[in-house]
Order: sequence, then structure tokens, then C-alpha cells
Amino acid sequence: MGECLICGERAVVISDGLGVCIKCIRERPEQALQITQRVHAKSRAVFGLPPEPPRDAGGLPCGSCANNCVIGVGSSGFCGLVRNIDGRLVRFGGTVEKGVLQWYYDDLPTNCVGWWFCPGCTGSAYPKYAYRAEAEYGYANLAVFYGACSYDCLYCQNWHYRNLSVKHKPVMNAETLAAKVDNHVSCICYFGGDPSPQMPHSLETSRIALEKAKAEKRILRVCWETNGYMNPKLAEKAAEYALESGGNTKFDLKTWSEELNIALCGVSNKPTLDSFKMIGEKFFKKRPELPVLSASTLLIPGYVDREEVGSIAKFISEIDANIPYTLLAFYPCYIMNDLPTTSRKQAVECRNAAEKHLRNTRIGNTHLLS
Repeated sequence: MGECLICGERAVVISDGLGVCIKCIRERPEQALQITQRVHAKSRAVFGLPPEPPRDAGGLPCGSCANNCVIGVGSSGFCGLVRNIDGRLVRFGGTVEKGVLQWYYDDLPTNCVGWWFCPGCTGSAYPKYAYRAEAEYGYANLAVFYGACSYDCLYCQNWHYRNLSVKHKPVMNAETLAAKVDNHVSCICYFGGDPSPQMPHSLETSRIALEKAKAEKRILRVCWETNGYMNPKLAEKAAEYALESGGNTKFDLKTWSEELNIALCGVSNKPTLDSFKMIGEKFFKKRPELPVLSASTLLIPGYVDREEVGSIAKFISEIDANIPYTLLAFYPCYIMNDLPTTSRKQAVECRNAAEKHLRNTRIGNTHLLS
């Protein structure tokens, strides 16, 4: 039973880790965000990460992701991979030569956000983009887990990526990673953490791997699973590779409300929504038989409700009502580990809110529903 530090309301769906309820975030955002910013700062200090994206006077602009950090001498960027040393930006990851990541082969069909339309899980778009007219048993996804993020989600299910961010290892260059794509790999998925602070590395890996697959006349789909907080030009290039290869750019649209996004994730969601809209308007209709863009939202009890989901769905529908939207069940983790899992009632309410606007909506992780 958590308690809001502003209104004193007590409920199972108020996180003591966050310290405020959804009503106060919506109605008293200035006061609520002062509290949540302290939570972000404290949790990030454990890993030696800056409390917020730096805007240091006289600093150097990074430009790797949408945080657009301006980093002063002796300071680090929000992701932890970039540091200003003696007036020069030193990048410990996120370059073609240095990707801070872990990787593994994930046998297909896999637990993909887009499991219900993914060629590797369903055989959709066979034979152009899939080896079989059913799940690609015998093939694998090259899963690339990047060790940094442009968000700071207090409920992060992969929160341990922060250890990679501050240690700046393990490191692998793009060419070596691309060489892991052998004949039994039919897709690559970049996730994490998030690929957004290390997009040059993922894009170069994709270029090398796709050129080799094309020369050998093999299918190779390239996907990004991301918060979408990318440099817009790099986001567009990712969408181009996804379009060409039969892959998908899977955006995790965490909230609709900017204040709620800042409370939960530490930064604004506006650049994410802008990149999603750009890719949708520019690429979605170019390959209607297999979606190049999709969205997902984690249904956090007490915070991401049908109001949030309905607004997100309306936004997506204004781009194209056929864009797939996956609603994911939540389980407690990291700072907000005192919340329950998503209830079946919440999931159904959110699905109904989404279906007022969208034609393709699914609930995922249903085994977690309470």
C-alpha cells in the first residue's frame, strides 16, 4: 500500500518508490515532478550517472540521441557513454568501432513484441521476407542488448544495463557483431537498454550484415525495439533498413502525457512521438503487407491507464489506423517494484480504449495478468 507524498492518498497502485500518484502528476505537475526528479537523481547516483541530461554552460553538444546533451569539461552525458575530457568529447561506446553491448542467439519463434505479425514467428510475408509460411523453427534471431539508454525508466525490466553504461564494456565493433549473422540467423533485433544512444553502431552493423545477406541471397530482417528517443536522421535510416529487409521499428510509446513521461522516465516524450510520426507518414504505406512500424505500451497499474492508452491510440490512428499496437502486462521491477502486476480488468479497459481508434491491437504477456 503506497502513499502519495502530495495528497496523502493511499492505494496498492501508488508506488512508494515514485512517491506520487497519477492524479497529482496530472493536476499538480510542478510539485509532483520536483519529487520524481529527486527519485531519478538518487537512483542514477548509484551508478555514477548524471541526474538529468546536462546543459552545461560552455559545454560541447553530443547529438547522439534526442537528449542533445551539452557536456562540460569533466562531465558525462546522460547515457554515460560520452565524456568531456579536456575540452574534447570522448565516446566510450556508440561508435562504429565501439558498441557497448551483449548479444546472443534467440531461437525462433521468440518472445517478440510483434510476435503476432513478425515473419519469424508467423511466416507472414512468405516467401519474400520469411523462409517458411509458418514460424521459422530452426532459425534464430541475433539479439543485441545495448548497454545504455536515453531514458531513465523507474520501472525498467532490464535495469542492469546501467552496469554496462558505467563500465563501458563489453565492447564490440560493428564488423565483428555483423559476423555473428550466420546462415541460421534470419533476423537481428536491437534492444537494451536502448539502441538510441548507439545508433551509428547498429546502423553500420546492419549495413554490413545486409550487404552480405543480399550477396548470398539470404533473408535477413532488421528490427529496432526502442523508446524512439533517437537522432531523427538516424531514426529515418533505421526505418529504411527495416523497410528494405522486412523488419520493423518497434516504438515503446510509454505515455501520452509529457508530465507522466518525465515522472516515470526522466525526460520528455515529444521527440519520441515526433520520430514515430515521421516514420509512419514516410514509410508505413510503402509496405502495407508487412508493417514497418509498430507501437507498444506497458500497462503500469495506477499510472498508464485507459486515458493514456486512448490518447496514444488516437495519435497513432491519425498517422494510420492499421499500425499494430501491442499492450503489455507489467510486472514489478527496479524502483517501482512495489506495484502489482497489470490486472485483467485494466488490460481489457485499455484494449477497448485503443480499439476505438485502431484496427490492430493485441494484449501481450497475458500470463502476467492478475
